[in-house]
Order: sequence, then structure tokens, then C-alpha cells
Amino acid sequence: MARPTVYDDDLRTRLLEETAEIIDRDGPDRVVLREIARAAGTSTSAIYTLFGGKTELLAAVIEHAFRSFGDAQLAAEPQGLRALGEAYRAWSLAHPALFRLMFGDRMPAEHAAVEAVAVQSLAPLVRTVSGIRPGTPEAAQRDAVIIWSQVHGAVALELAQAAPAGVDWDAVYAGLLDVVERSLA
Repeated sequence: MARPTVYDDDLRTRLLEETAEIIDRDGPDRVVLREIARAAGTSTSAIYTLFGGKTELLAAVIEHAFRSFGDAQLAAEPQGLRALGEAYRAWSLAHPALFRLMFGDRMPAEHAAVEAVAVQSLAPLVRTVSGIRPGTPEAAQRDAVIIWSQVHGAVALELAQAAPAGVDWDAVYAGLLDVVERSLA
């Protein structure tokens, strides 16, 4: 009897990234497993083995995006508030399809694991805000969401290129982080 094929984490990641690109380009209703498998250099059986099917693959893409984003935030957390903001932008610019998928309206995030990972990705910012401005957990979460909204807005505008030609996004973002830091002082 033949041994079942074993698929590695690199293939799993490639499948998730290819799926995100296709959703970003064509929308979730146009996802075809054969196309994803071909783009990732594998077969549809890899998708079924690793994810179970199309529905599970789509949920896994959102979960992967938030987990990857959250890992970037965790890595930046020890360096403080500014580093978290810089990591937010760097991750988003490196993964624009995942960013748009996470925060756009292309796919609903109606999966318990997705919700848990999404909330967890905000935790480093909440902890950092709590350390800067001690208070109630509710106040820290509120302030973190205010900061997140500002940073997110700037990144979304940059990715959409929704500004006059020649805008120096590095300067815009640095200025935004200056404002954020002063607001918590």
C-alpha cells in the first residue's frame, strides 16, 4: 500500500499566499482550487489534505493573515509604540493582498479561530498602551483602537495611492507616529 503524500509548511504557506492573491484580484467567489494548486506548484489533493476543502482554505487564509500580522506585532512589541507602528506599515506593505483581505469587504471573517487570532493581533498594542498610560483595561483597549485606526488609515491610503503624486509616505508616516506618541505623553 502506498504511503500518503506528506505536505510541508512551506507548501501550506504558498497555498495561503496564492489564495490571498487570487481573492484580492478576483474576489472569493472566483476562487478555483485547481488554479490555486497550479499557482503553488502542487495538486488539488494537497489543498484537500492540508485544509479539507475550499471553505476551510478561505478561513485559513484570513487566520494566516492575522497570525502573520500578529507575529510581526509581537516581534516589535519590546521596542515600544513607535516600533509597533513601523512594524504595522512594514508588514502591510510587504503583504498588501493579506492586508486588503483582512480589512476589506472581500471576505467575511465569520470563523471563531479567525476572531480569536484577530483579537490576539491587537494585544501587543494594548499592552504597550497600558504600560505608557496606566488605567483601566477598557481605556487601554479604547486608546489602542484609536491608535490602530490612525495607523491603519495611513497605511490604507498609501496602499491605495490616494494622495497627490510625489507625497513622501515615509515622512507622512513618521509624522503620524510623532502625533501618536505625543498623544500618549
